[in-house]
Amino acid sequence: MVGAGILCSRLFGLVRQRVFSHYFGLSDAADIFSAALRVPNFLQNLFGEGVLSASFIPVYARLLAQNKQEDADKLAGAIAAILALIISIIVALGVLATPYLLWLIAPGYTGEKRELTILIVRILFPGTGILVWSAWCLGILNSHHKFFLSYAAPVVWNLSMILTMLIFRHLDANHLIVYLAWGTVLGCLLQFLVQLGPVLKLAPGMRFRLDLRSAHVQQVGGSFLGVAIGRGVVQISAFVDQAISTLLGSGAIAGMTTASSVNLLPVSLFGMAISASELPTLSRMAGEELNADVAAKLSVRLNNGLERIAFFIVPSAMAFFALGNVVVAALYQSGAFTSKDSLYVWAILAGSGVGLLASTFGRLYASTYYALRDTRTPLRFALVRLAFTAVLGLASALLLPRWFGIAMQWGAVGLTASAGVAGWIEFHLLRRKMNKRLGPTGVSAVMMGKLWGAACIAALLACVVEYYLPNYGPIFRALFVLSAYGIVYFAATYVLHIKTCVELIGKITRRIGIG
Repeated sequence: MVGAGILCSRLFGLVRQRVFSHYFGLSDAADIFSAALRVPNFLQNLFGEGVLSASFIPVYARLLAQNKQEDADKLAGAIAAILALIISIIVALGVLATPYLLWLIAPGYTGEKRELTILIVRILFPGTGILVWSAWCLGILNSHHKFFLSYAAPVVWNLSMILTMLIFRHLDANHLIVYLAWGTVLGCLLQFLVQLGPVLKLAPGMRFRLDLRSAHVQQVGGSFLGVAIGRGVVQISAFVDQAISTLLGSGAIAGMTTASSVNLLPVSLFGMAISASELPTLSRMAGEELNADVAAKLSVRLNNGLERIAFFIVPSAMAFFALGNVVVAALYQSGAFTSKDSLYVWAILAGSGVGLLASTFGRLYASTYYALRDTRTPLRFALVRLAFTAVLGLASALLLPRWFGIAMQWGAVGLTASAGVAGWIEFHLLRRKMNKRLGPTGVSAVMMGKLWGAACIAALLACVVEYYLPNYGPIFRALFVLSAYGIVYFAATYVLHIKTCVELIGKITRRIGIG
Protein backbone atom coordinates (compact mmCIF):
# COMPACT_ATOMS: atom_id res chain seq x y z
CA MET A 1 0.00 0.00 0.00
CA VAL A 2 2.89 2.37 0.74
CA GLY A 3 4.43 1.50 -2.61
CA ALA A 4 1.14 2.00 -4.45
CA GLY A 5 0.55 5.37 -2.77
CA ILE A 6 4.08 6.57 -3.51
CA LEU A 7 3.81 5.34 -7.10
CA CYS A 8 0.68 7.44 -7.65
CA SER A 9 2.35 10.45 -6.06
CA ARG A 10 5.60 10.08 -7.99
CA LEU A 11 3.88 9.55 -11.32
CA PHE A 12 2.00 12.81 -10.87
CA GLY A 13 5.27 14.35 -9.69
CA LEU A 14 6.92 13.31 -12.95
CA VAL A 15 4.01 14.81 -14.91
CA ARG A 16 4.40 18.04 -12.90
CA GLN A 17 8.13 18.13 -13.62
CA ARG A 18 7.51 17.47 -17.31
CA VAL A 19 5.06 20.38 -17.52
CA PHE A 20 7.54 22.53 -15.58
CA SER A 21 10.40 21.56 -17.91
CA HIS A 22 8.21 22.25 -20.96
CA TYR A 23 7.61 25.85 -19.92
CA PHE A 24 10.91 26.65 -18.19
CA GLY A 25 13.59 24.25 -19.48
CA LEU A 26 16.88 24.92 -17.64
CA SER A 27 16.39 28.70 -17.62
CA ASP A 28 17.03 31.24 -14.86
CA ALA A 29 13.33 31.05 -13.91
CA ALA A 30 13.70 27.29 -13.44
CA ASP A 31 16.76 27.90 -11.27
CA ILE A 32 14.84 30.42 -9.15
CA PHE A 33 11.86 28.20 -8.44
CA SER A 34 14.01 25.11 -7.84
CA ALA A 35 16.18 26.96 -5.32
CA ALA A 36 13.20 28.69 -3.68
CA LEU A 37 11.33 25.41 -3.19
CA ARG A 38 14.33 23.88 -1.44
CA VAL A 39 14.61 26.62 1.21
CA PRO A 40 11.24 26.16 2.99
CA ASN A 41 11.42 22.43 2.33
CA PHE A 42 14.15 22.41 4.95
CA LEU A 43 11.38 23.15 7.47
CA GLN A 44 9.23 20.31 6.18
CA ASN A 45 12.08 17.81 6.28
CA LEU A 46 13.32 19.01 9.66
CA PHE A 47 9.94 18.70 11.42
CA GLY A 48 8.01 16.65 8.94
CA GLU A 49 7.66 13.15 7.63
CA GLY A 50 10.99 11.52 8.51
CA VAL A 51 11.39 13.14 11.94
CA LEU A 52 7.79 12.69 13.09
CA SER A 53 7.75 9.11 11.83
CA ALA A 54 10.93 8.24 13.69
CA SER A 55 9.95 9.91 16.98
CA PHE A 56 6.13 9.79 17.07
CA ILE A 57 5.25 6.43 15.45
CA PRO A 58 7.30 4.19 17.83
CA VAL A 59 5.56 5.65 20.92
CA TYR A 60 2.09 5.98 19.35
CA ALA A 61 2.19 2.49 17.76
CA ARG A 62 3.32 0.94 21.04
CA LEU A 63 0.34 2.50 22.85
CA LEU A 64 -2.01 1.11 20.22
CA ALA A 65 -0.41 -2.33 20.53
CA GLN A 66 -1.05 -2.17 24.29
CA ASN A 67 -4.74 -1.27 23.62
CA LYS A 68 -4.29 2.17 25.21
CA GLN A 69 -6.42 4.05 22.68
CA GLU A 70 -7.20 6.92 25.07
CA ASP A 71 -3.53 7.55 25.83
CA ALA A 72 -2.71 7.32 22.12
CA ASP A 73 -5.40 9.91 21.29
CA LYS A 74 -4.11 12.27 23.98
CA LEU A 75 -0.58 11.92 22.64
CA ALA A 76 -1.71 12.66 19.05
CA GLY A 77 -3.58 15.80 20.15
CA ALA A 78 -0.69 17.06 22.26
CA ILE A 79 1.83 16.59 19.43
CA ALA A 80 -0.50 18.43 17.01
CA ALA A 81 -0.77 21.39 19.41
CA ILE A 82 3.00 21.53 19.95
CA LEU A 83 3.61 21.42 16.19
CA ALA A 84 1.11 24.24 15.63
CA LEU A 85 3.00 26.48 18.04
CA ILE A 86 6.50 25.63 16.83
CA ILE A 87 5.70 25.81 13.12
CA SER A 88 3.84 29.13 13.42
CA ILE A 89 6.85 30.73 15.08
CA ILE A 90 9.38 29.27 12.64
CA VAL A 91 7.34 30.19 9.55
CA ALA A 92 7.02 33.79 10.75
CA LEU A 93 10.74 34.00 11.46
CA GLY A 94 11.54 32.31 8.15
CA VAL A 95 9.53 34.85 6.13
CA LEU A 96 11.34 37.72 7.87
CA ALA A 97 14.78 36.14 7.59
CA THR A 98 14.52 35.00 3.95
CA PRO A 99 17.04 37.55 2.59
CA TYR A 100 19.65 36.36 5.07
CA LEU A 101 18.90 32.68 4.46
CA LEU A 102 19.42 33.19 0.74
CA TRP A 103 23.01 34.32 1.26
CA LEU A 104 23.66 30.86 2.71
CA ILE A 105 21.53 28.82 0.31
CA ALA A 106 22.13 30.54 -3.04
CA PRO A 107 25.26 32.70 -2.77
CA GLY A 108 25.60 32.77 -6.55
CA TYR A 109 22.28 34.62 -7.07
CA THR A 110 22.47 38.39 -7.48
CA GLY A 111 20.33 41.30 -8.66
CA GLU A 112 16.86 40.57 -10.05
CA LYS A 113 17.38 36.82 -9.81
CA ARG A 114 18.03 37.11 -6.06
CA GLU A 115 15.06 39.45 -5.44
CA LEU A 116 12.61 37.19 -7.27
CA THR A 117 13.91 34.15 -5.36
CA ILE A 118 13.28 35.98 -2.06
CA LEU A 119 9.67 36.69 -3.10
CA ILE A 120 9.03 33.06 -4.09
CA VAL A 121 10.52 31.73 -0.84
CA ARG A 122 8.30 34.03 1.25
CA ILE A 123 5.20 32.82 -0.59
CA LEU A 124 6.14 29.16 -0.17
CA PHE A 125 7.07 29.22 3.53
CA PRO A 126 3.51 28.97 4.96
CA GLY A 127 2.61 26.17 2.57
CA THR A 128 5.52 23.99 3.57
CA GLY A 129 4.59 24.66 7.21
CA ILE A 130 1.19 23.09 6.46
CA LEU A 131 2.97 20.01 5.09
CA VAL A 132 4.35 19.34 8.56
CA TRP A 133 0.79 18.68 9.73
CA SER A 134 0.42 16.34 6.77
CA ALA A 135 3.36 14.41 8.21
CA TRP A 136 1.53 14.26 11.55
CA CYS A 137 -1.47 12.76 9.73
CA LEU A 138 0.86 10.25 8.07
CA GLY A 139 2.17 9.10 11.46
CA ILE A 140 -1.34 8.39 12.75
CA LEU A 141 -2.53 6.69 9.56
CA ASN A 142 0.58 4.48 9.32
CA SER A 143 0.29 3.41 12.96
CA HIS A 144 -3.26 2.22 12.20
CA HIS A 145 -1.93 0.43 9.09
CA LYS A 146 -3.76 2.85 6.77
CA PHE A 147 -0.84 3.26 4.38
CA PHE A 148 -2.25 4.24 0.99
CA LEU A 149 -3.92 7.60 1.60
CA SER A 150 -1.02 9.31 3.39
CA TYR A 151 1.41 8.49 0.58
CA ALA A 152 -1.05 9.17 -2.24
CA ALA A 153 -2.12 12.54 -0.78
CA PRO A 154 0.69 14.48 -2.57
CA VAL A 155 -1.20 13.77 -5.80
CA VAL A 156 -3.45 16.77 -5.06
CA TRP A 157 -0.35 18.91 -4.38
CA ASN A 158 1.07 17.99 -7.78
CA LEU A 159 -2.29 18.54 -9.47
CA SER A 160 -2.54 22.03 -8.00
CA MET A 161 0.85 22.95 -9.45
CA ILE A 162 0.11 21.39 -12.83
CA LEU A 163 -3.23 23.21 -13.19
CA THR A 164 -1.63 26.50 -12.14
CA MET A 165 0.98 26.23 -14.90
CA LEU A 166 -1.61 25.28 -17.51
CA ILE A 167 -4.04 28.06 -16.54
CA PHE A 168 -1.41 30.82 -16.48
CA ARG A 169 0.82 29.49 -19.27
CA HIS A 170 0.32 32.68 -21.31
CA LEU A 171 2.42 34.68 -18.81
CA ASP A 172 6.16 35.22 -19.12
CA ALA A 173 8.39 32.91 -17.08
CA ASN A 174 9.07 35.30 -14.18
CA HIS A 175 5.38 36.04 -13.60
CA LEU A 176 4.39 32.42 -14.09
CA ILE A 177 6.62 31.19 -11.24
CA VAL A 178 4.94 33.67 -8.86
CA TYR A 179 1.52 32.19 -9.65
CA LEU A 180 3.06 28.72 -9.44
CA ALA A 181 4.24 29.51 -5.89
CA TRP A 182 0.67 30.37 -4.85
CA GLY A 183 -0.61 27.20 -6.54
CA THR A 184 1.95 25.25 -4.53
CA VAL A 185 0.66 26.71 -1.26
CA LEU A 186 -2.92 25.77 -2.22
CA GLY A 187 -1.74 22.24 -2.97
CA CYS A 188 -0.12 21.99 0.48
CA LEU A 189 -3.43 22.89 2.12
CA LEU A 190 -5.39 20.39 0.03
CA GLN A 191 -2.89 17.63 0.81
CA PHE A 192 -3.43 18.18 4.54
CA LEU A 193 -7.23 18.38 4.31
CA VAL A 194 -7.68 15.09 2.41
CA GLN A 195 -5.97 13.25 5.30
CA LEU A 196 -7.56 15.13 8.20
CA GLY A 197 -11.00 13.48 8.00
CA PRO A 198 -9.75 9.86 8.27
CA VAL A 199 -7.35 10.90 11.05
CA LEU A 200 -10.19 12.34 13.16
CA LYS A 201 -12.12 9.09 12.76
CA LEU A 202 -9.16 6.96 13.83
CA ALA A 203 -8.50 9.12 16.92
CA PRO A 204 -12.00 10.05 18.16
CA GLY A 205 -10.79 11.02 21.64
CA MET A 206 -8.12 13.42 20.41
CA ARG A 207 -8.01 16.89 21.99
CA PHE A 208 -5.63 19.62 20.83
CA ARG A 209 -4.04 20.47 24.17
CA LEU A 210 -0.51 21.67 24.86
CA ASP A 211 0.41 18.98 27.40
CA LEU A 212 4.16 19.05 28.04
CA ARG A 213 4.03 17.09 31.29
CA SER A 214 2.81 13.84 29.77
CA ALA A 215 5.41 11.06 29.96
CA HIS A 216 4.54 9.93 26.43
CA VAL A 217 4.90 13.46 25.05
CA GLN A 218 8.27 13.80 26.77
CA GLN A 219 9.36 10.49 25.28
CA VAL A 220 8.43 11.70 21.78
CA GLY A 221 10.11 15.03 22.48
CA GLY A 222 13.35 13.38 23.55
CA SER A 223 13.50 11.31 20.38
CA PHE A 224 12.26 14.21 18.25
CA LEU A 225 15.17 16.45 19.15
CA GLY A 226 17.79 13.84 18.30
CA VAL A 227 16.12 12.84 15.04
CA ALA A 228 15.52 16.48 14.07
CA ILE A 229 19.19 17.28 14.53
CA GLY A 230 20.17 14.23 12.52
CA ARG A 231 17.65 15.07 9.81
CA GLY A 232 18.85 18.66 9.89
CA VAL A 233 22.39 17.47 9.24
CA VAL A 234 21.18 15.52 6.21
CA GLN A 235 19.32 18.59 4.94
CA ILE A 236 22.36 20.77 5.50
CA SER A 237 24.27 18.27 3.38
CA ALA A 238 21.72 18.76 0.59
CA PHE A 239 21.93 22.54 0.97
CA VAL A 240 25.71 22.37 0.73
CA ASP A 241 25.26 20.74 -2.68
CA GLN A 242 22.71 23.40 -3.64
CA ALA A 243 24.91 26.29 -2.53
CA ILE A 244 27.82 24.89 -4.55
CA SER A 245 25.60 24.35 -7.60
CA THR A 246 24.65 28.05 -7.68
CA LEU A 247 28.31 28.75 -8.43
CA LEU A 248 28.33 26.50 -11.50
CA GLY A 249 26.40 28.77 -13.86
CA SER A 250 22.89 28.97 -15.27
CA GLY A 251 20.95 25.73 -15.45
CA ALA A 252 23.02 23.74 -12.95
CA ILE A 253 20.55 23.76 -10.08
CA ALA A 254 17.58 23.23 -12.43
CA GLY A 255 19.42 20.26 -13.96
CA MET A 256 20.07 18.79 -10.52
CA THR A 257 16.43 19.27 -9.55
CA THR A 258 15.24 17.56 -12.74
CA ALA A 259 17.62 14.64 -12.18
CA SER A 260 16.49 14.46 -8.56
CA SER A 261 12.86 13.99 -9.63
CA VAL A 262 13.93 10.80 -11.43
CA ASN A 263 16.33 9.69 -8.71
CA LEU A 264 13.65 10.05 -6.03
CA LEU A 265 11.30 7.62 -7.79
CA PRO A 266 13.15 4.40 -6.83
CA VAL A 267 14.28 5.92 -3.52
CA SER A 268 10.68 6.65 -2.55
CA LEU A 269 9.00 3.71 -4.22
CA PHE A 270 11.30 1.07 -2.74
CA GLY A 271 13.59 2.55 -0.09
CA MET A 272 11.09 4.86 1.59
CA ALA A 273 8.12 2.52 1.10
CA ILE A 274 9.83 -0.45 2.72
CA SER A 275 11.39 1.64 5.52
CA ALA A 276 8.13 3.43 6.31
CA SER A 277 6.02 0.28 6.32
CA GLU A 278 8.58 -1.60 8.46
CA LEU A 279 8.93 1.09 11.16
CA PRO A 280 5.63 0.39 13.01
CA THR A 281 6.30 -3.37 12.90
CA LEU A 282 9.92 -3.01 14.00
CA SER A 283 8.77 -0.74 16.86
CA ARG A 284 6.32 -3.36 18.08
CA MET A 285 8.92 -6.13 17.77
CA ALA A 286 11.56 -4.14 19.65
CA GLY A 287 9.33 -3.83 22.73
CA GLU A 288 10.87 -2.44 25.90
CA GLU A 289 13.99 -4.64 26.16
CA LEU A 290 16.43 -5.97 23.56
CA ASN A 291 17.29 -9.60 24.31
CA ALA A 292 18.80 -12.33 22.14
CA ASP A 293 15.42 -13.54 20.86
CA VAL A 294 14.23 -10.04 19.94
CA ALA A 295 17.60 -9.26 18.31
CA ALA A 296 17.36 -12.39 16.15
CA LYS A 297 13.83 -11.52 14.99
CA LEU A 298 14.82 -7.93 14.22
CA SER A 299 17.85 -9.15 12.27
CA VAL A 300 15.72 -11.44 10.11
CA ARG A 301 13.19 -8.67 9.49
CA LEU A 302 15.93 -6.18 8.62
CA ASN A 303 17.69 -8.57 6.24
CA ASN A 304 14.44 -9.40 4.43
CA GLY A 305 13.79 -5.70 3.93
CA LEU A 306 17.33 -5.12 2.63
CA GLU A 307 16.95 -7.96 0.11
CA ARG A 308 13.69 -6.48 -1.19
CA ILE A 309 15.32 -3.06 -1.50
CA ALA A 310 18.36 -4.48 -3.32
CA PHE A 311 16.20 -6.38 -5.82
CA PHE A 312 14.62 -3.14 -7.06
CA ILE A 313 17.39 -0.59 -6.47
CA VAL A 314 20.23 -2.45 -8.25
CA PRO A 315 18.44 -2.37 -11.64
CA SER A 316 17.40 1.24 -10.98
CA ALA A 317 21.03 2.28 -10.49
CA MET A 318 22.11 0.35 -13.60
CA ALA A 319 19.35 2.05 -15.59
CA PHE A 320 20.66 5.45 -14.44
CA PHE A 321 24.15 4.55 -15.71
CA ALA A 322 23.28 2.88 -19.03
CA LEU A 323 19.81 4.11 -20.00
CA GLY A 324 19.47 7.49 -18.28
CA ASN A 325 19.32 9.29 -21.62
CA VAL A 326 16.27 7.25 -22.63
CA VAL A 327 14.54 7.88 -19.32
CA VAL A 328 15.19 11.64 -19.19
CA ALA A 329 14.26 12.24 -22.84
CA ALA A 330 10.97 10.35 -22.48
CA LEU A 331 10.00 12.22 -19.34
CA TYR A 332 11.10 15.79 -20.04
CA GLN A 333 12.28 16.41 -23.62
CA SER A 334 9.62 18.85 -24.79
CA GLY A 335 9.28 22.57 -25.49
CA ALA A 336 12.13 24.49 -23.87
CA PHE A 337 13.78 21.26 -22.66
CA THR A 338 16.06 20.17 -25.53
CA SER A 339 18.00 16.99 -26.37
CA LYS A 340 21.14 18.76 -25.14
CA ASP A 341 19.44 19.29 -21.78
CA SER A 342 18.54 15.58 -21.70
CA LEU A 343 22.18 14.57 -22.05
CA TYR A 344 23.23 16.98 -19.32
CA VAL A 345 20.58 15.71 -16.90
CA TRP A 346 21.52 12.10 -17.79
CA ALA A 347 25.10 12.79 -16.70
CA ILE A 348 23.86 14.19 -13.36
CA LEU A 349 21.51 11.22 -12.96
CA ALA A 350 24.36 8.77 -13.54
CA GLY A 351 26.31 10.56 -10.81
CA SER A 352 23.40 10.15 -8.38
CA GLY A 353 23.33 6.42 -9.18
CA VAL A 354 26.65 6.03 -7.35
CA GLY A 355 24.99 6.33 -3.93
CA LEU A 356 21.48 5.12 -4.77
CA LEU A 357 21.83 1.73 -3.08
CA ALA A 358 23.61 3.17 -0.04
CA SER A 359 20.96 5.83 0.59
CA THR A 360 18.07 3.35 0.40
CA PHE A 361 19.83 0.79 2.60
CA GLY A 362 20.64 3.57 5.05
CA ARG A 363 16.95 4.50 5.39
CA LEU A 364 16.02 1.01 6.59
CA TYR A 365 18.96 0.87 9.00
CA ALA A 366 17.94 4.26 10.40
CA SER A 367 14.35 3.03 10.86
CA THR A 368 15.70 0.06 12.83
CA TYR A 369 17.72 2.37 15.09
CA TYR A 370 14.62 4.51 15.67
CA ALA A 371 12.56 1.42 16.51
CA LEU A 372 15.20 0.64 19.14
CA ARG A 373 14.79 4.22 20.42
CA ASP A 374 18.37 5.08 19.45
CA THR A 375 18.51 8.47 17.74
CA ARG A 376 22.12 9.33 18.60
CA THR A 377 23.82 6.76 16.39
CA PRO A 378 22.19 7.93 13.11
CA LEU A 379 22.98 11.52 14.15
CA ARG A 380 26.69 10.85 14.65
CA PHE A 381 27.03 9.12 11.31
CA ALA A 382 24.99 11.84 9.58
CA LEU A 383 27.58 14.35 10.80
CA VAL A 384 30.32 12.22 9.25
CA ARG A 385 28.36 12.18 5.99
CA LEU A 386 28.00 15.97 6.09
CA ALA A 387 31.74 16.46 6.46
CA PHE A 388 32.55 14.18 3.52
CA THR A 389 29.78 15.74 1.40
CA ALA A 390 31.19 19.24 1.90
CA VAL A 391 34.83 18.33 1.25
CA LEU A 392 34.26 15.94 -1.66
CA GLY A 393 31.55 18.18 -3.16
CA LEU A 394 33.73 21.26 -3.26
CA ALA A 395 36.62 19.34 -4.80
CA SER A 396 34.48 17.49 -7.37
CA ALA A 397 32.34 20.46 -8.44
CA LEU A 398 34.85 23.30 -8.47
CA LEU A 399 38.24 21.71 -9.09
CA LEU A 400 37.67 18.74 -11.43
CA PRO A 401 36.08 20.79 -14.29
CA ARG A 402 39.12 23.10 -14.28
CA TRP A 403 41.56 20.21 -14.25
CA PHE A 404 39.83 18.53 -17.19
CA GLY A 405 39.26 21.83 -19.04
CA ILE A 406 35.47 21.48 -19.28
CA ALA A 407 32.64 23.92 -18.52
CA MET A 408 31.93 24.55 -14.83
CA GLN A 409 28.34 23.46 -15.40
CA TRP A 410 29.53 19.85 -15.52
CA GLY A 411 30.66 20.09 -11.92
CA ALA A 412 27.09 19.11 -11.00
CA VAL A 413 27.94 15.55 -12.09
CA GLY A 414 30.84 15.37 -9.66
CA LEU A 415 28.63 16.93 -7.00
CA THR A 416 26.04 14.14 -7.12
CA ALA A 417 28.66 11.40 -7.42
CA SER A 418 30.62 12.68 -4.41
CA ALA A 419 27.40 12.84 -2.37
CA GLY A 420 26.93 9.16 -3.24
CA VAL A 421 30.42 8.33 -1.94
CA ALA A 422 29.56 10.10 1.34
CA GLY A 423 26.35 8.07 1.47
CA TRP A 424 28.31 4.81 1.23
CA ILE A 425 30.53 5.86 4.12
CA GLU A 426 27.48 6.59 6.26
CA PHE A 427 25.84 3.27 5.32
CA HIS A 428 28.89 1.20 6.29
CA LEU A 429 29.08 2.94 9.65
CA LEU A 430 25.37 2.30 10.31
CA ARG A 431 25.69 -1.38 9.38
CA ARG A 432 28.84 -1.99 11.42
CA LYS A 433 27.25 -0.58 14.58
CA MET A 434 23.99 -2.47 13.99
CA ASN A 435 25.89 -5.74 13.53
CA LYS A 436 27.27 -5.35 17.04
CA ARG A 437 23.73 -5.17 18.43
CA LEU A 438 21.79 -7.66 16.31
CA GLY A 439 24.47 -9.89 14.81
CA PRO A 440 25.37 -10.08 11.10
CA THR A 441 23.03 -8.05 8.87
CA GLY A 442 23.00 -7.14 5.20
CA VAL A 443 22.63 -8.73 1.78
CA SER A 444 25.05 -11.56 0.95
CA ALA A 445 27.81 -10.95 -1.59
CA VAL A 446 26.53 -13.87 -3.67
CA MET A 447 23.07 -12.37 -3.98
CA MET A 448 24.47 -8.91 -4.80
CA GLY A 449 26.64 -10.49 -7.51
CA LYS A 450 23.60 -12.19 -9.03
CA LEU A 451 21.58 -8.96 -8.99
CA TRP A 452 24.31 -6.85 -10.59
CA GLY A 453 25.02 -9.59 -13.13
CA ALA A 454 21.34 -9.78 -14.12
CA ALA A 455 21.17 -5.98 -14.37
CA CYS A 456 24.28 -5.84 -16.58
CA ILE A 457 22.91 -8.47 -18.97
CA ALA A 458 19.57 -6.67 -19.15
CA ALA A 459 21.28 -3.31 -19.76
CA LEU A 460 23.43 -4.70 -22.60
CA LEU A 461 20.40 -6.12 -24.37
CA ALA A 462 18.45 -2.88 -23.84
CA CYS A 463 21.32 -0.89 -25.37
CA VAL A 464 21.24 -3.17 -28.42
CA VAL A 465 17.49 -2.59 -28.75
CA GLU A 466 18.06 1.17 -28.44
CA TYR A 467 20.75 1.11 -31.15
CA TYR A 468 18.64 -0.70 -33.75
CA LEU A 469 15.28 0.86 -32.90
CA PRO A 470 13.89 3.38 -35.43
CA ASN A 471 13.69 6.93 -34.10
CA TYR A 472 9.96 7.52 -33.63
CA GLY A 473 10.38 9.86 -30.66
CA PRO A 474 11.70 9.58 -27.09
CA ILE A 475 8.51 8.15 -25.55
CA PHE A 476 8.26 5.37 -28.16
CA ARG A 477 11.95 4.58 -27.69
CA ALA A 478 11.66 4.43 -23.90
CA LEU A 479 8.63 2.17 -24.09
CA PHE A 480 10.51 -0.54 -26.00
CA VAL A 481 13.96 -0.11 -24.47
CA LEU A 482 12.84 -0.06 -20.83
CA SER A 483 10.34 -2.89 -21.40
CA ALA A 484 13.14 -5.06 -22.79
CA TYR A 485 15.34 -4.10 -19.85
CA GLY A 486 12.72 -4.98 -17.26
CA ILE A 487 11.67 -8.27 -18.88
CA VAL A 488 15.26 -9.52 -19.17
CA TYR A 489 16.09 -8.50 -15.59
CA PHE A 490 13.07 -10.31 -14.16
CA ALA A 491 13.74 -13.37 -16.32
CA ALA A 492 17.40 -13.51 -15.28
CA THR A 493 16.67 -13.11 -11.55
CA TYR A 494 13.94 -15.76 -11.79
CA VAL A 495 16.35 -18.21 -13.40
CA LEU A 496 18.88 -17.39 -10.67
CA HIS A 497 16.21 -18.20 -8.03
CA ILE A 498 16.27 -14.77 -6.40
CA LYS A 499 13.73 -15.10 -3.57
CA THR A 500 12.05 -11.71 -4.05
CA CYS A 501 11.56 -12.30 -7.78
CA VAL A 502 10.17 -15.82 -7.33
CA GLU A 503 7.73 -14.63 -4.65
CA LEU A 504 6.66 -11.58 -6.69
CA ILE A 505 6.02 -13.56 -9.87
CA GLY A 506 4.19 -16.20 -7.82
CA LYS A 507 1.88 -13.57 -6.35
CA ILE A 508 1.20 -12.08 -9.79
CA THR A 509 0.42 -15.44 -11.39
CA ARG A 510 -1.88 -16.43 -8.52
CA ARG A 511 -3.63 -13.08 -8.74
CA ILE A 512 -4.40 -13.55 -12.44
CA GLY A 513 -5.40 -17.18 -11.89
CA ILE A 514 -2.60 -19.12 -13.61
CA GLY A 515 -0.38 -19.94 -10.61
